[in-house]
Amino acid sequence: MRLHLTDEGPRDAPVLVLLCSLGSTVDMWAPQRRELADTYRVLTLDTRGHGASPVPDGPYTVEELADDVLETLDGLGVGRAVFAGVSLGGAMSQAIAFRAPERVAALGLLCTSARFANLDTFAERARVARAEGVAGLADGVVARWFTDDVAPEVRDRMRDMIAATPAEGYASCCEAIVAWDSRDRLASIAAPTLVISGAEDPATPPDHGRAIADGIPGARFEIVDDAAHLASYQRPEVVTPLLAELLKGTTA
Repeated sequence: MRLHLTDEGPRDAPVLVLLCSLGSTVDMWAPQRRELADTYRVLTLDTRGHGASPVPDGPYTVEELADDVLETLDGLGVGRAVFAGVSLGGAMSQAIAFRAPERVAALGLLCTSARFANLDTFAERARVARAEGVAGLADGVVARWFTDDVAPEVRDRMRDMIAATPAEGYASCCEAIVAWDSRDRLASIAAPTLVISGAEDPATPPDHGRAIADGIPGARFEIVDDAAHLASYQRPEVVTPLLAELLKGTTA
């Protein structure tokens, strides 16, 4: 499956692949795309069932979502890249490292988990999305994405993005999250890895990030203060330099 993407930056530069969270599109990475595309070729992908990507019937698995990414990169002639993902995108990044380690120059795993919590909640969200659409879930999702001090216009913009997610895509990706468990495979990841957690993230609290970093040999772990689940969007002044540091010397 070929995914919708944005392709920015110099075509002959090292490649950074940005993977999105549940209920989001390539727009969630806007702060990082603006800065990092000056130096790197930045490919930002809409996950299957999201944005402008195809919406096949589910259920999906994280492994299938990872294969979508690799197939899309094959179509572009991109072999090796740095992969960075938030939440579901972080699980997809892990899956890519398991399935095609030779293609991973480095990993950035943001606000994600090796085994997500509150799985009954994701199963219920899948049910509601199919029955009623995603719009009714959007306010609750935004409340987990940001701390209370985020500007109302930011909340409104991101709520609209969530609400526009196709119901089947959202529901099937919820089911992929429910089935995801990488805890016994983390030690096999050899790529340089940066793990980032939001200090106030209620969806994947810092202990989830610490568990990933403890499981991957040599991984670096950073906690971003005053940030919830979408730390990359809320605190780009912290997250973007951390990603830039990861990119240096790892993409040749």
